[in-house]
Amino acid sequence: MSRSSTLSLGTDNIGKLLFNYATPAIIAMASSSLYHLIDSAFVGHGVGGAAIAGMAITMPIMNIGSAFGAMVGIGAGARISLRLGEGNKFAAEKTLCNAVILNIIIGFTIMALMLTFLDEILMLFSGGRASAETLEYARQFMQIILLGNVTQHLYLGMNDMIRASGNPRKSMAIMLTSVAVNLVLNPLFIFKFGWGIKGSAAATVISQFIAFLIALSHFCSKKSFLRFRREAFHFDWKIVGNILSIGLAPFLMNICASTVAAFVNTAMLRYGGSGIHDIVTREQGAADLYVGAYGIVNRVALLFVMVIQGLNQGMQPIVGYNYGAKNFARVRKAVFMTIGCGVTIATLGFALGEIIPDVIARAFVDSSKGGNEQLMVKAAAQGMRIILTMFPLVGFQIVVGGFFQYIGKAPLAIFVSLTRQLLFLIPLLWILPRHLGAFGVWVSMPIADTASIILAFTLFIWQMRKIKAMDKSLVK
Repeated sequence: MSRSSTLSLGTDNIGKLLFNYATPAIIAMASSSLYHLIDSAFVGHGVGGAAIAGMAITMPIMNIGSAFGAMVGIGAGARISLRLGEGNKFAAEKTLCNAVILNIIIGFTIMALMLTFLDEILMLFSGGRASAETLEYARQFMQIILLGNVTQHLYLGMNDMIRASGNPRKSMAIMLTSVAVNLVLNPLFIFKFGWGIKGSAAATVISQFIAFLIALSHFCSKKSFLRFRREAFHFDWKIVGNILSIGLAPFLMNICASTVAAFVNTAMLRYGGSGIHDIVTREQGAADLYVGAYGIVNRVALLFVMVIQGLNQGMQPIVGYNYGAKNFARVRKAVFMTIGCGVTIATLGFALGEIIPDVIARAFVDSSKGGNEQLMVKAAAQGMRIILTMFPLVGFQIVVGGFFQYIGKAPLAIFVSLTRQLLFLIPLLWILPRHLGAFGVWVSMPIADTASIILAFTLFIWQMRKIKAMDKSLVK
């Protein structure tokens, strides 16, 4: 990448920049999410519904690992964009090198702790109520995933920084390579070699290792505008603090997502089938079936969330650079354009989830077998229709959270990210399922969405007025 391409962030047409930066990020994030969806589909069709439930149990645990990875990768990426906007290239390279050191330390620590206490962690996140079969699938999957934890942290973190330093297409290519390798290895390991859910985990680890090697080679190349330098590889607590302060928002968001997933799994295992509106009864094995159904719905919703996150990532270097350069009019234009696109994407997800939820659910399990698989499809279809009720405006909230993060307003980003989950959703998940069963879990989510969207809108208007005032003061 050349210096001129970095400077173009402050001069080129906003729509063109957003398209150029967001398109690769959206393709990459969508592909990454599709990889998880197809991963689940292979497991569902190749192993069975119990394996889908096992993967759902691991979801909050994997979110914890993702939380630390996002904290370092996104935090460092935002700082790099700001430093480049200020014209301080060496400070950006010091941020890059410190982020790599931090990812190695965190990655090894999480791997060691989780492998040591894996059984206890699985029991905790299943509320001690999942069947032995479901827990065994979860254990087999996580044992292999955790062995590749350090590689995953480094790959995702460096890829965030590749994109933030002005290389969105290369960032996309690296993620697509990982997805392509995974999609080849998954069916090979599951169906050909008969490794079951272990094969799916192995395919994930291998594909991420290959992507890590490509990202590593980018920053080792002398052709890269931003690259590793020996003199920059010094652990600096101030730089680390800056990375963590911005990265704290996505970290807490992921930790809360993990907590919410654990609450949902526990509520489904405890109250699933007890409500008058529940499709599956306790006599039909509602507990594990509803956990699997939530796993399906969550992955479908996550696909559209990841696309919007990709859009956010395209906005990040534009907003970060121009905010650092005090080009506030360009900041405003970029964020409003991103909001419009985000709402459009979320509306598409809403439409599909309301019109063909059963078709989507059948992509994960073979309902033609009847029995539990058919019941899981029915439960997932009901949940999808309810959960996605407020989804169009969720797109607005996601973009606003990213905007606060990218201009360095960590407290606001954290507040917007946490209100839905901690302030609104968890209390609802604690109360409603006791009276409404699994139906109470489903309806908790759009209620929480409505409250948090109103709050995000209020904070966004307040911040935009401040930026407009700052812009006017510069003119004077």
